[in-house]
This record gives sequence, C-alpha cells and structure tokens, in this order.
Amino acid sequence: MARANGVDLVEIAPNATPPVCRLVDFGKYRYEQAKRDKESRKHQHATRVKEVQLSPKIDPHDLSVKTEHAVDFLCEDMKVKITLKFRGREMAHTEYGFQVIRKFITDIAPYGHPDFEPKLIGRGINVMISPLPRNKRAKNPRQPEAPPQADQEDESEPVREEERRQGTVQIERGETEQVEEKSFSNNPFEQLEVK
Repeated sequence: MARANGVDLVEIAPNATPPVCRLVDFGKYRYEQAKRDKESRKHQHATRVKEVQLSPKIDPHDLSVKTEHAVDFLCEDMKVKITLKFRGREMAHTEYGFQVIRKFITDIAPYGHPDFEPKLIGRGINVMISPLPRNKRAKNPRQPEAPPQADQEDESEPVREEERRQGTVQIERGETEQVEEKSFSNNPFEQLEVK
C-alpha cells in the first residue's frame, strides 16, 4: 500500500500490540519537524553570562569600575558571574574576600539579585547574579536620556538662522549686536576697489 502511494511506512509505536505504523512521506515529515524545531527555538530566550573577576585587595576605584560594568550587563538582561580569586597566603584571610563580595552585591542590589549565597570553592569565591525584572530594576545611570521627540521641533531655530544671514544676532540678555561678515583672512583682492 505504501509503495502504491509513493510514501514511506514508518513504525510509530513498536512496543504496542499490534505495532503501530503510519504511511508518511518521510522527507516532508523531516522538513516539517525541522521547521517546528526552528520556530520553537525562536521563542526561547538564551541567557548570556558575563564574568567579573575581583581580588581581595582591589582598589576602591577599580571596584567601582567593575560595578559599573556589572550594572551595564544587568541592564542588558545578562547574568553576571562574580569570581574572586585568592592567591598564595590570601587563603588565610578569606573574610576579606567575602567583605569585597558583599560590598559588590550591595552596590548592584537595585539592578540584580544573587541566585545563591557566595560560596568558597577551591581558591575562589563564586556568586551568580540575575537581573531584576525591568519594571523593578533601577535605570542604568550611564545610559543617555532619550532624545527629544521630532514632532516637538523648536520654532526659534529657523528665526535665528534668518538673523544670522542678515548679520543680526539676538543675545541672551536681550541686546542686539551687529555681526560682521568676515571674508577670507588672506584675500589678495580685498584691498582692490572695483570701478
């Protein structure tokens, strides 16, 4: 029957009694399956993770720069992995590392929350920070403000352009000043009179 219709006989449930088979054009079936998989991947949100590395003896300015970078990442809906690595004898005083991590977390609290408490794993402290939802998150302080709307054009600009062409300029205090139209600075024909 499958050969007569030019389709394939595909076994659906081999363990059923009796086994279930279906007449399918297998090439078309695979194409539709790939199409469905591609469509479902479109709607998935891939989470990206950025890493910020710290040290227990980090300078306050360096810490603030790293904090700004983490805030930028969180405002772009990325997760941030904070890693603080101990070197040599720094392992004897891990409490300094935990203080740095706690300060970092409190600085970025308006933008994200830790997924778990900071843990000492091997020679480092790790913590993952997820961004807060957009409606609960503070605005990014380094992001520029939105430009003014195009439909609210300033009417005074064309007037000032016309005044500049005429050589008259209105100064902020309300005085009017004559502006000289300057020609080229080293024009050899400037001193010649035209008859």
